[in-house]
Amino acid sequence: MPGITIGDTVPNLEVETTHGKFKLYDYFNNGWTIVFSHPADFTPVCTTELGKMAAYLPEFEKRGVKLLGFSCDDVQSHKEWIKDVEAYTPGCKVTYPIVADPSREIIKQLNMVDPNERDSSGNQLPSRALHIVGSDNKIKLSFLYPATTGRNMDEVLRAMDSLLKASKYKVATPANWKQGDPVVISPQVSNEEAKQVFPQGFETKNLPSGKEYLRLTNV
Repeated sequence: MPGITIGDTVPNLEVETTHGKFKLYDYFNNGWTIVFSHPADFTPVCTTELGKMAAYLPEFEKRGVKLLGFSCDDVQSHKEWIKDVEAYTPGCKVTYPIVADPSREIIKQLNMVDPNERDSSGNQLPSRALHIVGSDNKIKLSFLYPATTGRNMDEVLRAMDSLLKASKYKVATPANWKQGDPVVISPQVSNEEAKQVFPQGFETKNLPSGKEYLRLTNV
């Protein structure tokens, strides 16, 4: 996939949004931000996704995480669309900004273009992409879905929890991990260091290879 990806720095673009104009870094403000794009306004799957993002916003805010949506239509279109979003998902309020990108230039720079999806004029549309941007303005994780597949917000939240956990401790999260489950200690951490870093202790799994690399702890 061409363009920026995990580990790359997001450019400090000036964007026009439903909350006015601002530069991305001013919005990020040295915190974590989930940036997600949609193929177009007034489309069925996107309408369900924006509502779910709004419904999950309190959970993201508890973690100090901001949301920033993208769609290639203009600001006025976004504002009209939000009415549909809030009507479809009762109780949700879209209080996060949505970026307008009629020229499709921003989505290209953020690597959010779907090469297979085009509008009636032949212009490329945004993919159903999502970047989690860290406090250093670098991309920490990316999801990329086709237009036909809506995103699972539980997985976005789970991935966010994993990233926050890994950024605070020298750990990684195993398959199907969820908040509260044991985590694995990084292979770069020796057993002696692990005893100091994880005074609560850890369990080393006994594997056929005899190698003591799978160590579990709770943090």
